[in-house]
Amino acid sequence: MVPRAVRADGLADDDLWRYRSSRVALDAGFVAAHPVALEAGLATGVAAGITFGHGWTWGARASWARATETAIGWTVTHDDLRAGVVGGGQVSAGRGDLGVRLGLGAAGVHEVRGRVHGDVAGSQGSARTDRRTAWGPTVELDAVVGLHISGAWMMILSGGPSLAYIDGALHTGWMSQLGAAWQL
Repeated sequence: MVPRAVRADGLADDDLWRYRSSRVALDAGFVAAHPVALEAGLATGVAAGITFGHGWTWGARASWARATETAIGWTVTHDDLRAGVVGGGQVSAGRGDLGVRLGLGAAGVHEVRGRVHGDVAGSQGSARTDRRTAWGPTVELDAVVGLHISGAWMMILSGGPSLAYIDGALHTGWMSQLGAAWQL
C-alpha cells in the first residue's frame, strides 16, 4: 500500500480559483435606492457601468429603478433614471478591491399618478391619470467593495448617499448595488 493524493476531477484544481486583475471592468447588478423625488418607499431596479484604471479609476454608470406607492385616492409610480461619469480611487487587499467613487450626472424622474377607482367615479383621460417627467443634476458618493471570485469574474457591492436637484428642490437619498463584474 502506497499513499497517494486523491482528487476529484476539477474540484482540487488550483486553476479554478485563480483570478486576474485588469484595468477595464464591466459590471451590472441589482439596485435598491431611496426614490429620487418620492418621499417614501424603496425603488428597485438595475444598474450597469464600465470602469477604467487601477488605483485611480474613472468610468460611466447608468441605472433605472422603480417605486410604487399608494395614498388615499392615488397610486404613484416613479421611474428613476440616472446616468453619469464617475471617478475615484481604490486599493487592493488580497482578493478584494476597496474603493471610493464620486459620480456626477443627471437624474430623471418619470411620474405616473393614477386615480384609485377613477373608472368607478367616471373619470376619463387626464382626470384619471397624470404623467410628468423632470430632469436635474445629481451627485453620488459610493463605497465600493469588489471580490475576485475566479478568472475575470468579480462580485461587486457598492452604496452611499446621493443628492439630486429636481424641480427647484434638493432631494437627498441613497443608492446601493449588488452585482457581478467581468474584467476585460
